Amino acid sequence: MIRNILQAVVACALLAGCAASQATLTPATAETARETREPVTILISIDGFRPDYLERGITPNLSALAASGVYADMRPSFPTKTFPNHWTLVTGKTPDNHGIVGNSMEDIARPGERFTMSNKDPFWWDIAEPIWTTAEKQGVRTATMFWPGSEVELDGTRPSDWWPFSQELSNDRRVIAVIDWMRRPAATRPKLVTLYFDTVDTAGHFYGPAPSEKLHAAIRAIDQNIGSLTRQLDALGQPANLVITSDHGMAETSPERVIYLDKTLPRDQYRLVVDGNYAGIEPLADDMATINAAFLKPHDNMECWAREDIPARLKYGKNSRVPSIICLPTTGWVVYQDKPEWMTGIGGGHGYDHLHPDMIAFFLASGPDIVGRGKIETFDNVDIYSLVAHLTDVKPNASDGNLSPFEQVLRP
Repeated sequence: MIRNILQAVVACALLAGCAASQATLTPATAETARETREPVTILISIDGFRPDYLERGITPNLSALAASGVYADMRPSFPTKTFPNHWTLVTGKTPDNHGIVGNSMEDIARPGERFTMSNKDPFWWDIAEPIWTTAEKQGVRTATMFWPGSEVELDGTRPSDWWPFSQELSNDRRVIAVIDWMRRPAATRPKLVTLYFDTVDTAGHFYGPAPSEKLHAAIRAIDQNIGSLTRQLDALGQPANLVITSDHGMAETSPERVIYLDKTLPRDQYRLVVDGNYAGIEPLADDMATINAAFLKPHDNMECWAREDIPARLKYGKNSRVPSIICLPTTGWVVYQDKPEWMTGIGGGHGYDHLHPDMIAFFLASGPDIVGRGKIETFDNVDIYSLVAHLTDVKPNASDGNLSPFEQVLRP
């Protein structure tokens, strides 16, 4: 996520205003603990969690779940940004096919408008249907404790329970809200829940992915949140299939590795849609000749393509929301018009080629319907949708993924 949210790493304040459908935070009772319960599926995103974070000896709870279930490296989708990949995880489609092609984007049907991460207009989101909408239509109750797009009403449907995103709501309180949903009577208890943590990503942006006290503090804290969640589920007697993922990895960046676009073309001769770990560029007054001549040529530490010529490995460029020119820097380099004020030392970023090792995402699944197999083969994140649909007995929509990576780890 963006860098002006460092306070989220240590924030502990409660969310001041919530949707009318939000849960009330109440203590556990002995009565609910005795109830025989059907399994719930909880899809958890740890934003920016690299697979090698599991190998640093600081995640006892996640490591225990990995030992009892399955885990893997997972290929994200390009661009390796938060919103495109979170929408892929819940739709099973690549960004080209679900329409959220970037954290920032434009659409020719809405001239003069730009999508940002705070946008809740269904226009931007309704190309693909998320799993909670499909589930609700099939009579499966859902609840979302944050997830990009979960606040948007699509086709007249929302999750039965949802909270509007606020980074001021601490991770502890997010867990409490999920547990509170589990304390409900069976008739109003969700069968599919999403839970989102952003603090590891924030720490990775500020301190980089290399081992450091501050990054490891964020990783340890999330591991403790996962441990708290599992212990409280056990106390309730609530079986749960936990599907834990990240949306992308994290690469080290440096103020010494900045590509300045003004050296390629004066900024008053094009429109910049997105910058940072990749750049999206549009012409002014349809003057493609000028930007083509400037950008579609060899560059040091950066390669640019016209939308229709983006390499096939990226699976990106068919959607008209993709900018006319895409420039992809070498992993670890960034591309800006001006170096941001916050970029004063080693940090971290993502958005690069989704096949680069630093961009690989994390996957873990454990629960009553998962056979413990340890580490499994690397797969694409479009397959998570099929897994979640299977675990929640939801008939999935057509997608770009399938269940094949999980066939040997699902109980009959």
